[in-house]
Amino acid sequence: MAYDEALAARIRSIVGDEAGVTEKKMFGGLAFLVNGNMAVAASGQGGLLVRVDPGASDELVAATPARPMVMRGREMAGWLRIDGEHVASDGELRSWAERGVAYARSLPPKR
Repeated sequence: MAYDEALAARIRSIVGDEAGVTEKKMFGGLAFLVNGNMAVAASGQGGLLVRVDPGASDELVAATPARPMVMRGREMAGWLRIDGEHVASDGELRSWAERGVAYARSLPPKR
């Protein structure tokens, strides 16, 4: 499955003007990076992939429609998937995108 280009455009409209944001194809989708750190992506598996503080992952999974990203059979703390239906409104998408950007911005820049 290719990533949702309309979702990518919506993400771009939210984070595209942020300082240090670049786009890169990753994980079969289109990722938006802040200073080289992934913040949010239109996932190749559908929906959204968001990077968050690993210490907040369990709480976000319990309190929101997010679920852990699973890679090679292993849950990845700090990486969440949100199905497209849960980011249908601009407010929902903005909330997740801004959370991902804030966390990525807290990390040391990659060179």
